[in-house]
Amino acid sequence: QVLLVESGGGLVQSGGSLRLSCAASGFPFSSSDMTWLRQAPGKGLEFVSNISPGGDTTYATSVKGRFTISRDNAKNTLSLQMTRLNPEDTAVYYCAADPFGASRGEGTLVTVSS
Repeated sequence: QVLLVESGGGLVQSGGSLRLSCAASGFPFSSSDMTWLRQAPGKGLEFVSNISPGGDTTYATSVKGRFTISRDNAKNTLSLQMTRLNPEDTAVYYCAADPFGASRGEGTLVTVSS
């Protein structure tokens, strides 16, 4: 079955950077669209970014220009490079093999202090 394990979260000051990773197994990663989503405290699940098998990317307006999604199909790994972080980016970040997050892992917490 689909197994996704997110890592790389932590506490960072406003303006800082973090790189999240997602290790994928149990499905054909290289031929799957992959998505990052996030859930801020007290809020619902929110789309962050998506990447196609061929590397086409989309971003939420709130992160465009600051976040970069990438994938390594040889290593079954999805990444999210986050720069110029602000407190509104504080959330649990999930990777998923579907656009709605049904297959998401347990997530990794990102906390941005002001």
